[in-house]
Amino acid sequence: MAAARDAFWEAGYSATSLDDLAAATGMNRPSLYAAFGDKHSLYLAALKGQAEGMLAATRAGLAFRGDLKATLANFYSRAVDLYIGDRDSGRGCFLVGTALADAVSDVEVRAVLRESFEQMDTLMAERLQRAVVDGDLPADADVPTLTYVAMSALHGLAIRSRAGFSREALGRLANAAATAVCG
Repeated sequence: MAAARDAFWEAGYSATSLDDLAAATGMNRPSLYAAFGDKHSLYLAALKGQAEGMLAATRAGLAFRGDLKATLANFYSRAVDLYIGDRDSGRGCFLVGTALADAVSDVEVRAVLRESFEQMDTLMAERLQRAVVDGDLPADADVPTLTYVAMSALHGLAIRSRAGFSREALGRLANAAATAVCG
């Protein structure tokens, strides 16, 4: 599954052929069909698996022990590490990088993307609400708006990574985002 996901990640759903998937997985086409069904089913399984991984990474990143600014700085830094990895240029987030284009016309892809974003938003809102309780944010903080700002910054990091921005540039954006959310 990881090899198929990586093939989709590199080229996107439409540009990834069954031959590409067969080469990436080391399976022949009949074996791919037997194991995963058609190309669309394989792509949806890869999206769902990656969405689960993103949710777990979000949960772990937001569980960082520190004040809100330190937590967000850690959260964004971990995201940049995932988006860049050990590559010369980043490939960004699998969902943001591949599913956005297909979500326009594919209701199943759109549902996976939307559910993933909503679940991550919920985790961020919970962390920001805790920051209000802890005194890291003012009592009258607009948590829903700050949630959208915080998560939009995360998506911006993914997009800019895929566009080839350096780790240093992404780090500056991550620091600016953490500062902006914290006021």
